[in-house]
Amino acid sequence: MNKTFVCIALLLGSISLTAQDSGIHFKHEAWAEVLAQAAKESKMIFVDAYTTWCGPCKKMSKEIFPQKAVGDFFNKNFINVKLDMEKGEGPTVAQQYDVMVYPTLLFLAADGTLVHRSAGYHNVDQFLELGNIALDPNRRLSAMDSRYASGDRSPEFLYAYTLSRFEAQDGSHAAIAEEYMATQNDWATDDNLQFLFSFIADTDSKMFDYLLDNRQVFAENFGTRAVTAKIQDLIYSKVYDSADNSSVDQVAALFKRAYPDKADQLTMRFRMAYYRQAGDREGYAQSAVAYFDKYDGEADELNETAWTFFRVIKDKKLLKKAVKWSKEAIKQENSYYNNDTLAALYHKLGKKRKARKTAERAIEMAKAEGVDYSETEKLLAEING
Repeated sequence: MNKTFVCIALLLGSISLTAQDSGIHFKHEAWAEVLAQAAKESKMIFVDAYTTWCGPCKKMSKEIFPQKAVGDFFNKNFINVKLDMEKGEGPTVAQQYDVMVYPTLLFLAADGTLVHRSAGYHNVDQFLELGNIALDPNRRLSAMDSRYASGDRSPEFLYAYTLSRFEAQDGSHAAIAEEYMATQNDWATDDNLQFLFSFIADTDSKMFDYLLDNRQVFAENFGTRAVTAKIQDLIYSKVYDSADNSSVDQVAALFKRAYPDKADQLTMRFRMAYYRQAGDREGYAQSAVAYFDKYDGEADELNETAWTFFRVIKDKKLLKKAVKWSKEAIKQENSYYNNDTLAALYHKLGKKRKARKTAERAIEMAKAEGVDYSETEKLLAEING
C-alpha cells in the first residue's frame, strides 16, 4: 500500500476522532445506570429527547452538539444522554416528563427530578445559555415553579415565568400569560400587544377576545396575513385538541365570530382539512366536492386536493372532478407540479395518450424550473409500459 495514502488515511482518521471528541459525549447506558452515575458524580443529567424523523433534532446533532465550546461546557457539568422517544426506554421517559414536541431538551437532578426544560432548535449561544440557566438554582424552571406555588404574582415574575413555560412547549404557559395580562391596565402598549400576539393559546380566553375586538390594531403591528393565520390556527387547535369529534361543529360558531363575512367558506375549508387528517376518505371527498362546487379555489389548494384524490380516491366520477380542479390549477399557474398531478390523474383514469402528453410536458417544465422530476419519469415509464 502507498505510504503516503496510509499517512493521509491515518491523519483523516485522527481529525475525525478529534472532531468527535470535541463535542458532547453522550452516554449509551441503560437509564438506571445513567441515574446511578449522576448520583455518584453529583451531576445533573441533560437529555436530548429526539426522534429519527425530526429535522431540528438532526440539525442540532449535526451543527451544535459537536462544537468544542458546547462539548467543554456540557461534558464538565452534565451526564449527557440522547434518547429516541420512540424506541427502547424513550417512550417511558417521554411519558414521565410529558415530552410532546421534538427536540425537547431536559435537565434533571441526579435523582431524575425535572429542574429545567426547553424545546426546539437552539443555536450555540442559546444552547449554552440554556445550560447555564439549568445550573442556576434561581433561574431554572423548578425554581420558578416554586415561586409561583408560593404565591408570587408580581408582573415581572409572571412575565418571565410565561416565557420560561412557553419554551417548555408543554402547553402550560397560557394560564400564566392570562394572569400576567390581568396585572396590566393598558393592553394596547407595544410590549403588551407583542406579548398577547405571542402567547394567546385558547379561543376561550380574554386574550383571544381582545385580539378579535382589536384585529385592525394587531394587523397594523404584525400584518394582516399573520393575524389571519394566528386566528385560524387557534380555531383549528380548539377543535383538534378536543377528544369529542362532535366539537367539529364548534368551528362554524368560531369562524362566524371571527370572520362573519367568510364564515361559511372557512368552515367548509376546515371540514375538508379535518376529514383528510382524520383519514375519512368519504367525508373528505364529499366536503371537497361541496367546497369547490361553491367556491373558487386557488392554484395551490386545487392542486393539493386533486393530488390527494389521485392518491386515495377510486371512484371515477370523483376522479373526473379532480381532473377539473387540476386543469383550473394549471390555468392559474402552469407549473411542473400542477401538470404532474394532471398526468397522474389521467393515468389513473386510463387516458393513456393524455397522460403521456401531460407527463412529458411536466418533465420539460421541471427541467426548465430546475426541480427533481424522477417520480414523473417513473410515471411515464408506467404509462408507456
